[in-house]
Amino acid sequence: MKQIGNLAIVCARRKDVTLRIEQGRVMVLSEGAYAPTSFSADWDDDETILSIIHELNFGNCAPKSQ
Repeated sequence: MKQIGNLAIVCARRKDVTLRIEQGRVMVLSEGAYAPTSFSADWDDDETILSIIHELNFGNCAPKSQ
């Protein structure tokens, strides 16, 4: 549960990312240049939420620097 706030901050800073929390699940949709990418996890699954945060910050869904 500790990482859900960090995920919310990461998503709030991005115009191309949507965060939804409902029925005990966290759902993230990243509108990529070629295809959208989605992630989901239980709201209290810190390990999975950390991996989503890492993907949004450093993985294929990271913002492209100009």
